[in-house]
Amino acid sequence: MAYAISDECISCGACAAECPVSAISEGDSKYVIDADACIECGACAGVCPVGAPAQA
Repeated sequence: MAYAISDECISCGACAAECPVSAISEGDSKYVIDADACIECGACAGVCPVGAPAQA
């Protein structure tokens, strides 16, 4: 299951920098993950200071 970013996101960009397939981009109010590109590696969840990325 692909990861998704919750409303807890503080838009710090740490997750986007860690994504090995560039599936994360800045959205209107928070970062978003392209579910089709996500390889479910969990790198984003490991660096997020607020735990916003989680498997959907």
